[in-house]
Amino acid sequence: MSPKNITIDLHKLIHAMKTAVIVVDADLYVCYINEAGLNLLESGITQIKERPLDDFFVAESFNRERYTVAFTHSEEFSESELQLCFKDGRSMMVDLQASLLDPQSNEHLLIEILPIDKQRKISQETQQYAQQMAARELIRGLAHEIKNPLGGIRGAAQLLSKELTNPAHNEFTDMIIDQADRLRALVDRLLGPNSRPQKRICNLHEIIEKVRSVVVADLSYSIHIERDYDPSIPDIYADPDMLQQTLLNIARNASQALKSSKAEHPVIGFRTRIERQCVIKGKRHNLCALISIVDNGPGVPPELKDTLFYPMVTSKRKGSGLGLSIAQTLADHHEGKIDVESFPGYTEFTLHLPILTKDETHD
Repeated sequence: MSPKNITIDLHKLIHAMKTAVIVVDADLYVCYINEAGLNLLESGITQIKERPLDDFFVAESFNRERYTVAFTHSEEFSESELQLCFKDGRSMMVDLQASLLDPQSNEHLLIEILPIDKQRKISQETQQYAQQMAARELIRGLAHEIKNPLGGIRGAAQLLSKELTNPAHNEFTDMIIDQADRLRALVDRLLGPNSRPQKRICNLHEIIEKVRSVVVADLSYSIHIERDYDPSIPDIYADPDMLQQTLLNIARNASQALKSSKAEHPVIGFRTRIERQCVIKGKRHNLCALISIVDNGPGVPPELKDTLFYPMVTSKRKGSGLGLSIAQTLADHHEGKIDVESFPGYTEFTLHLPILTKDETHD
């Protein structure tokens, strides 16, 4: 059977697409945009034509130079899983393709932007979690290999100190013992929390308020603290001390980032929300609490985003790089996860915590 002859209105067809289709000139001013593109930018056609396309995005997420090169060298390019950050505070992960409409004239560039669907994002999170667990197990194995000889070195130094006839030489054996103790303490931190959670029914907002109080007491830098709580979140079955440590590690990172960047109007916000049908590491939960800590600091350096929760990864000169790794481990003890969304001027860490009753846990 031959296909039926039908008349297709290409204009309607393009406007019906879920992919954002945008055509720009060499100055990145929009010459054409479909409905999906308008929805992406959350703007009207009149406002779009008065502004270059990069005016809608945070500079770090929209590389203008790459588009200029595409025009001058007649090159197309594509980016997978690109995090687009909008100036209105929104952020989304997309696949992007850019190609010249007419390579001979180099006058117009076609940009196709497809938001990544939720299922693909879940798969990506699962893969990242597997990589984090593999790195964590590798470090645990190395830590154990280091820990065993350290005990022998320390013991030998103690025995040697008893045999020394010159008391002045005890300074050197004491140094060996001190350094062995220091390394052992570092290895213990690398191994992370190994105690089982002591869970009980607790109020999430009471835990957050304790964290807020500690952060305020620690501040040697004037930072405004904001709270936005959802009072409908029920009590949860969890270890309050572990949750407090998790949130405290994140909040202290935020305050240190604000202090080091000398932000003009530094703000840390604590926010809670409810999310239904939340998927964490491939498992669906009927109800989850979302605890977010937001700051308006410099953002996470792009080179650290993929390894942020790995042990010993830090951008601070005197940092140990263990705070976020420990926080993620403590979240794991509660079947939860920590997500981060960051660009210059905005960083949000969100703890996703399943709301489980005592009967639903496997303790």
